[in-house]
Amino acid sequence: MNANLSIKGWQAKLELGFEQKHGKTLLAHRRHQGPLTVQRPFYPEGGVCHVYILHPPGGIVGGDRLDLCINAEQHSHALITTPAAGKFYRSGGELAVQTVSIKVEKDAALEWLPQETIIYQGAQLRSAVNVELAQGARFIGWEILSLGRPACGESFDVGLADMSWQVYGQGRPLFLERLHLDAKAFAARWGLQGLSACGTLFAGPAGAESLAAVQQLIGESKGRGVTLIDELLVCRAVDDRSDRLRGFFEQVWAIVRPDSVQRKACAPRIWAT
Repeated sequence: MNANLSIKGWQAKLELGFEQKHGKTLLAHRRHQGPLTVQRPFYPEGGVCHVYILHPPGGIVGGDRLDLCINAEQHSHALITTPAAGKFYRSGGELAVQTVSIKVEKDAALEWLPQETIIYQGAQLRSAVNVELAQGARFIGWEILSLGRPACGESFDVGLADMSWQVYGQGRPLFLERLHLDAKAFAARWGLQGLSACGTLFAGPAGAESLAAVQQLIGESKGRGVTLIDELLVCRAVDDRSDRLRGFFEQVWAIVRPDSVQRKACAPRIWAT
């Protein structure tokens, strides 16, 4: 794989800043460069700001670079999602890069819930999500991946997805992980065992009741697991269908949301379309 980024691809950047004013969270800062922007905010649950991130090209190819910087100021609460699945297309050898930097200030809440990401066979990508939580900050986030296109008979025999998550609380590492997903990891028994969909959900702070409720939801189901690391709940799942995996994560989100961000579940309207 050629690790050098092409200057021919889209170079896009989006900065979002949320502030709490007059009983509601406002999108107070918005700056974008290249094909990466947002729709107007929605308020389906009162003061919580729901925002949909738009990427007009519809997919990411080798040489593209997307950078998202999100900041939730004190006492604000924002939920960020996407109107459709993200897509990383087959590459001729160049690397596609996506970086998401999230900072949640004291007593603020941020939910990072994009729809699933489809990684086409032959894609070459690096994705990093970095989360910094201040004292009293609340966060729920997930990443749902679909490798290949099983409905079209396409697996993931060629390609590489280099994925990382870093979650820090008051400067202390809470969760650090890097996944190297290639054809070998896709097929191996120690890897995905040929299952096309995998994902991870994070929620914090979370307590023993949330852990027990998610464990009850999982029951004897295969390919599902949950643990509590200090006050950070980590739920993982694999499946042969990304829609079923996302449905499972939506159930987990509905369970942990009252505990982690002190709100009952209120799904973004775009999820129902």
